[in-house]
Amino acid sequence: MVDRLSPAQRSQLMSKVRSFDTRPERILRSALHLAGHRFRKHVAQLPGKPDVVFTRARVAVFIDGDFWHGYRFPAWRSTLPEYWQLKIGRNRTRDRLNFSRLRRRGWTVLRLWEHEIYSDLDCCVARVACAIAAAPGLAPCKGKTSPNGRTQADAARSASHTSRLRQRGR
Repeated sequence: MVDRLSPAQRSQLMSKVRSFDTRPERILRSALHLAGHRFRKHVAQLPGKPDVVFTRARVAVFIDGDFWHGYRFPAWRSTLPEYWQLKIGRNRTRDRLNFSRLRRRGWTVLRLWEHEIYSDLDCCVARVACAIAAAPGLAPCKGKTSPNGRTQADAARSASHTSRLRQRGR
């Protein structure tokens, strides 16, 4: 397949593809912060350099782009030129290796896909909260409060705020 762009144009275009602090990452981090969760981001000491890390709970969250990390890749693999098939295949292999390395070290690994964050941000935040709450050694939830002590009403206000953020594209 012949590239329609010159090497200089292709280079300029690819330089705009971000590897961290992508829009889905910023949206999820904002929602997690609004929900009262505190975290570190892009911890280089961990395999795969997870996008969001909860060190006390030992939870690592990866926010993966549907194309770059091959969401349902076998279904659309044949539509790509060989270069992209190999590239995405290597990404998926590297992801599996990093996830298994983290799990062997005792970490809980969550993978959130780009489309999940755009379509149901509240569910993504809830998945992360559940993983944090399930961490060994942390106090379980009591009554109708979340792991960080917030009530369901607080969580509902936060959820409506995250919905507004998503509508504005932040």
